[in-house]
Amino acid sequence: MPSPDETFETLRKRLSDGPVLRDTGDDPVYYLVFDAEQMLEVKRSTDRWVASLELDGWEVETLSIAQVVRDAFQNAPDVLRDIWLQEEKDDPLDFETISDTLGSYLTAEDRKPVDQHLRRRLKALEGEENALLLIKDLEALHPYARIGSTESRLQGEFHVPTVIFYPGDRVGEYSLRFLGVHPGDGNYRSVHIGK
Repeated sequence: MPSPDETFETLRKRLSDGPVLRDTGDDPVYYLVFDAEQMLEVKRSTDRWVASLELDGWEVETLSIAQVVRDAFQNAPDVLRDIWLQEEKDDPLDFETISDTLGSYLTAEDRKPVDQHLRRRLKALEGEENALLLIKDLEALHPYARIGSTESRLQGEFHVPTVIFYPGDRVGEYSLRFLGVHPGDGNYRSVHIGK
């Protein structure tokens, strides 16, 4: 199994080679796949990797999914937050119900804050020469959602190279297993680099 640094160097080379046409789509989306147990190592390496990408001429913008999820919950209507807090107070060990409730809020058709935030960021970067969007802290989506669904819904809107730090496993050529615990998901249409 390659180290996260080795996987990152492979990613750098792919980015310098430019996009290639694939039978699954032509959006320039790259998944840097690493074992979930390597999350801390990846987090410690991120600033160094961003600096390397900037030396390569990229203008790197980062997007923390943890921040997007946190903001979505903090900006939820007070009435909903009061209900969530009361449910947790009533039965603090009912993790399944709490998780289902929060997940329903994050994935509701009229809301989808991850999609909305990512769409705004991509639109702001459109036309920016040498722009690169780096998406990190994907584990914050667990157990609510998968980034592959977001990627599918936003297909055609990725106008700048987008790198997604993905904790999990590759399953075949196009499937990924989020955090190494979920079933393989073939909704990931882009380039997978790593484990």
